[in-house]
Amino acid sequence: MKISSFPFQTLDWSSVPKEEHKGDTGMAYWQIQQVNDIRVRMVEYSPGYLADHWCSKGHIILCLEGEIETELKDGRIMKLTKDMCYFVGDDNEAHRTSAKNGCRLFIVD
Repeated sequence: MKISSFPFQTLDWSSVPKEEHKGDTGMAYWQIQQVNDIRVRMVEYSPGYLADHWCSKGHIILCLEGEIETELKDGRIMKLTKDMCYFVGDDNEAHRTSAKNGCRLFIVD
């Protein structure tokens, strides 16, 4: 990843509005900061959340609280708990996420 030039900045996530995104079940709440071509998000999944789509976008995801399961299109299931992360590139393994008891994530894509 090449991070293009932009000035040093800080962000107070509490000042960023939340967007609601319905899953097949449950809700996702996104806070987004766009920096050039890089999208940085704080995401909360409600208990019982299941994504409503298979995703082929690349991500770096850090689990801040709770636990998620990410199902890959080939059937593998990867579990993340607090302080764990995963990395996947664009157009690699399609994946979708669920959160039985809810979670909070920091995502760069």
